[in-house]
Amino acid sequence: MSQHNVTVIRTTASSSNVQHPSPGLVDRGYPRSSGATLKLCQALCLLIAFLCVTFSNWTDYSAYRYFEVVTICFMILIIIFYVVNLFRIYRMLTCVSWPLAELLHYAICTFLLFIGSIVAAVKSSGVGGLVAGSVR
Repeated sequence: MSQHNVTVIRTTASSSNVQHPSPGLVDRGYPRSSGATLKLCQALCLLIAFLCVTFSNWTDYSAYRYFEVVTICFMILIIIFYVVNLFRIYRMLTCVSWPLAELLHYAICTFLLFIGSIVAAVKSSGVGGLVAGSVR
């Protein structure tokens, strides 16, 4: 009979993009990362664009409603991805490819927001808040 020796090799390399992950439920290093800062800036810009269009004096056009819905949905999804990364939910839900989901989210929402911005800018006809919101 031959004997097989089993050797276990342990590495210290991690596939995480955080160099020193903190233990616990919350990733304390994530809010200081550039990805988190960009997500918060995007959410803030979308909130400003939404508020500019919402509080402008305009008649009830469906183009502006479409722009409002797209900005709010995009902002909510950005906040969801922020929470997923902050609480490390991506480690628990491994059946989802989170980088691919985020890429598709940005691609689809950018396209929809681009369409909404063009339509809102064309129909704004000199109303300052609508122009500011659609350009933002």
